[in-house]
Amino acid sequence: MKKILIIGGEGYIGQELNSFLQKKREQYKITVIDNLIYNQQPLKKNKNFKNYKFVKYDLSNEKTNKEILDDVYCVVILSGLVGDPITKQYPNQAKKHNEIFIKKIINQSFKIKVPRLIFVSTCSNYGLRDAKSKAKENSKLKPLSLYAKSKVSIEKLILNKNKKGSTVPTILRFATAFGLSKRMRFDLTINEFTKDIYLNKKLDVYDIDTWRPYCHVKDFSRLIHKVMNSKKSKVHFQVFNAGLTSNNFTKKMIIERILKYIKSDKINYLEKGKDRRNYKVDFSKLKKKLNFNIKYSVDFGIKEIIQWLKKNKKLNFNKFGNYNLKTK
Repeated sequence: MKKILIIGGEGYIGQELNSFLQKKREQYKITVIDNLIYNQQPLKKNKNFKNYKFVKYDLSNEKTNKEILDDVYCVVILSGLVGDPITKQYPNQAKKHNEIFIKKIINQSFKIKVPRLIFVSTCSNYGLRDAKSKAKENSKLKPLSLYAKSKVSIEKLILNKNKKGSTVPTILRFATAFGLSKRMRFDLTINEFTKDIYLNKKLDVYDIDTWRPYCHVKDFSRLIHKVMNSKKSKVHFQVFNAGLTSNNFTKKMIIERILKYIKSDKINYLEKGKDRRNYKVDFSKLKKKLNFNIKYSVDFGIKEIIQWLKKNKKLNFNKFGNYNLKTK
């Protein structure tokens, strides 16, 4: 039975991945570690899945990192302060959690020869590009934010490791996530726009013609599972853009898709905001190399969020996002 260690497994993507892998109960022994820095609630244990445990843990604890990695087949690194706003708000913590601690656990993983390592990076690494061309995995990286700069730094660390070693690392540059998760976030573009339009709130949208790619959290879980079980020759020191080429949209295009399902006259299109990122991404390598197909569309995500909001519209939505850390 393969032991899987999910670092940062109680976050927006982590809880979905955890739930997904638990359904593969005959294959895995799952350990999730997380410091619960957003004061979120850990995923409730599935009574039918016995080979699972959660450990509240901080990667700064170097003395016990080796114990955490003991007998692990695959390390999945999701941990960190995720997103530009939260890293800008807490730059010192971001540097520690997104770069220093992650590099230490990666170095330890290579040192003790963990068989597989999956590092979740971001398409934000491409920063600002001419929208006429799509970024491929070998395109120049132009990180603008502290968040993306840390991701690029870790990518470089991994790719400079000895390729003849025992560890098989894979880097996944995730598109902007959307969709329902057990640890829900409404500070992500599609989720936030859908929520505000449904609740008939005033919505200010800046830089409406800037491009981003999008991918559902369920597809991220499917992809991690795919990489975990792919042949070494297909994923060894490989970088993959994680998403779907046809899911490149401008903000205005996202708004127009949401308005197919709910109407609003409270949307203000504005010009220059603080976020300068603008990039389209090519995801064809994922299909060619791994034969992986994205399953969940943007429309699927919008509709499932609307259905969820119908049942939960009176909740305090300030709790559903990476807004503030539990401690400074």
